[in-house]
Amino acid sequence: MSERKPYPSDVSDDEWAFVAPYLTLMTEEAPQRAYPLREVFNGLRYIVRGGIPWRMMPNDLPPWHAVYQQTRRWLKAGVFEAMVHDLRAVLRLAAGRNAQPSAAIFDSRTLQSSPESGGRAGYDGAKRRKGSKTHMAVDTLGHLLALYVTAADEQDRAQVTHLAQAVQEATGQTVEVAFVDQGYTGAEAEQAAADAGIHLEVVKLPGVKKGFVLLPRRWVVERSFGWLTRFRRLVRDYERLPDTLKGLHFLAFAILISNTEHFGALTQSNTGHC
Repeated sequence: MSERKPYPSDVSDDEWAFVAPYLTLMTEEAPQRAYPLREVFNGLRYIVRGGIPWRMMPNDLPPWHAVYQQTRRWLKAGVFEAMVHDLRAVLRLAAGRNAQPSAAIFDSRTLQSSPESGGRAGYDGAKRRKGSKTHMAVDTLGHLLALYVTAADEQDRAQVTHLAQAVQEATGQTVEVAFVDQGYTGAEAEQAAADAGIHLEVVKLPGVKKGFVLLPRRWVVERSFGWLTRFRRLVRDYERLPDTLKGLHFLAFAILISNTEHFGALTQSNTGHC
């Protein structure tokens, strides 16, 4: 491909040095490798950052179908989850913490449905929105541990089993406590977490509040949700498959925490559990 003007979403040299081994699923000589792998990855980053449809890929990036096909291979291989888990361990060690966390924060956000995802959407009465819920677990630095996608009418407490098991699988059974909001109360949720070796600690709103209140622990996952709004493809559920939506969330976190611009914010210290 001819030389092109860089896009803001392009991977940097330092980032590419880290992510290339994860993305290389075949050799450079493979017949399927019609386009440079770095340019294919830049095409995917452009899609996720800009929120554009696949067929609106700029002409100076690889064709949309080539980027899409390779993205499907990456998602199936779980390369973005592997990136995030390894980056999380490195950044935690750099912050003077254990490589794996002892605490997590669970929460969910509702994404408005689109024509592509409408068939599996549900109505969230609290948010007054039809769409999907992404149930997310992060560590106390805000790094993604696990994510599970359901219809928006599914209750948060009903997803504790999936989240708790995924968290322990990702960390090697190191998480002892998960901080949650009142949507996770109830004996069934508590037992589901206990079965995975996790104690649920509900962080409640003050009895009387006025304006914005920064809640202990829970603000961390809200900040993580805020980070995701930088990726326009993730502000609504544009994906036909929930696994695609899940994989693109891990890609977004891989981009965030492999970019040195964000290292300072991502390694802020929090007291107590690590």
